[in-house]
Amino acid sequence: MTERIPLKRRIKDKTDYSQRLELLKSGKPRLVVRRSQKYFTVQIARYDHQTASDHIICGCNSKNLNKYGWKASGGNTSAAYLTGYKCGLKALNKDINTAIPDIGVNRISKGSNLFAAIKGAADAGLQTPINEEIAPSEERIRGEHIANYAEKGDFSQYREKGLDPAELPTHFETVKQNIKQEIGD
Repeated sequence: MTERIPLKRRIKDKTDYSQRLELLKSGKPRLVVRRSQKYFTVQIARYDHQTASDHIICGCNSKNLNKYGWKASGGNTSAAYLTGYKCGLKALNKDINTAIPDIGVNRISKGSNLFAAIKGAADAGLQTPINEEIAPSEERIRGEHIANYAEKGDFSQYREKGLDPAELPTHFETVKQNIKQEIGD
């Protein structure tokens, strides 16, 4: 009897194969949310049985939010929400109305910015299950916690880009409207 060697992605803790199998069995598109050190990527993926691989229907990266006027970090909660919102609108334009969240091997923690991305897609109109208790609050998504702390903290990166951190909630709403105007209409 030969010893079974674990798959490389399982060894490196990159893929939870049992979780992935459950998601694929549903047959529904997946709302895939991933984060790097600085950015978020949100994609709608569907498993293709013929090629035994994922087919990306649409995707967005927070790196590209500056196209809509975003001046803040691409790795904060607001950017995660806007990236999810943009991907949700793009999915609706491609006649994808529902998706199952897929956060990969990331741990589930209340208020995580991964859930901000999922909430963004849901607010765009994509039917995706999200528990409002686990998602970040509206105030946090809009960046009000940063605006309240603007006087005390060093936000030189925001100021270098021409954004007063106290104006982040207003800036967030403006960028959200810009995304809606370009993609939603």
